[in-house]
Amino acid sequence: MCVSGRDSTMRFGILGTADIARGSTIPAIVDSEHEVAAVASRDGAKAQSFIDDLGLDADAYEGYEALFDADIDAVYNPLPNGLHAEWTEKAADAGLHVLCEKPLTVDADEAERVFEHCADAGVTVMEAFMYQFHPATARIREIVAEELSTVRNVSSAFTFSLDDPEDIRVNPDLGGGSLMDVGCYPLSGIRGILGEPERVHANALDTMDSGVDTEMSAQLEYEDATGQVWFGFDTPHRQHLRVDAENGYLEAENVYNPGTDNVELTYSADGGRTTEVVDGADSYRLEVEAFAEAAESGAEPPISEAETLANMRAIDALYESAAQNEPVALD
Repeated sequence: MCVSGRDSTMRFGILGTADIARGSTIPAIVDSEHEVAAVASRDGAKAQSFIDDLGLDADAYEGYEALFDADIDAVYNPLPNGLHAEWTEKAADAGLHVLCEKPLTVDADEAERVFEHCADAGVTVMEAFMYQFHPATARIREIVAEELSTVRNVSSAFTFSLDDPEDIRVNPDLGGGSLMDVGCYPLSGIRGILGEPERVHANALDTMDSGVDTEMSAQLEYEDATGQVWFGFDTPHRQHLRVDAENGYLEAENVYNPGTDNVELTYSADGGRTTEVVDGADSYRLEVEAFAEAAESGAEPPISEAETLANMRAIDALYESAAQNEPVALD
């Protein structure tokens, strides 16, 4: 399947010069069969410097809007969360497919509007939730389904220390907050095992007096199981998942952003105990390739509209619960 009349190579334009683009997604595009053809920044010199630093054969553009004049097929949008919807829709208006960093938007209503906008424009949009493409994610869910009996509890955490009050991740005007940054991972991780919770009850702290949550914990309630999430910017780095079932358990560290490292899983079923190592992989490259394939074929992306909206609705419910200090039901 050709892209814009060429061979199967997808030409990406990059909106901005975010660290995640520099360190993860651009190297993944370069390592795939696709290419980075253009980079835009509010400062054209910064875009050129970014290109030079990474050794890219790409054109620099001053101003995000200018990127849409480039010879590209798709846009990668790693802008701050609060700008995702605006620039994803503008890219769609230019006829460009969009791979947009998670979370796709600041709430579920906005996400629905973005999906509708992109559908009307005839382009593919996919939320860039790279951990879903790491083989450890699929293997965890496979073990739970095949080795463990009735799951009664899933708990998960994602934390790291952030002490910069100027960081965009603690800027309320840009969609900051620990839930939007790291909390969406363990929330998605638990949902991937237990499905959609019936109710959530969250407690949030703003330890930096920033106007956003810097720490949050929550209980997820199901008919026959419970879940707990904990995430924030106030404690050292940790990525943990534990599944407890009637006949055993599964436990793993480094599950949401392992880079290309191996991931070690430990599980016990019916008295036996197994330690298994899942080989590392570049989940960003797998994400890029899956997105490009979906855009080229017109198929539903692996991170589907339904999945993005369900996680976003759970995020909305956690925020509502934390604000009201009481449980909130999900429809």
